[in-house]
Amino acid sequence: MAKLSEADRDKLPASKFAEPEKRAFPIEDAAHAKNAKARASQAVKAGRMSKAEETEINKKADTVIKKG
Repeated sequence: MAKLSEADRDKLPASKFAEPEKRAFPIEDAAHAKNAKARASQAVKAGRMSKAEETEINKKADTVIKKG
């Protein structure tokens, strides 16, 4: 996965995040989208996120992954 520095992350538009209102789970490329799906799954298992939130993140990440 490509490194995403804090400065680069700050430059990303909100649309490049799976949770734009929180600027969480960057999904600017397929590698980051796959990572977002994995982190969301972990958060659900740990009780930090609802299954509905995970589903929304997965949906947005899948769109990025399919674009390829």
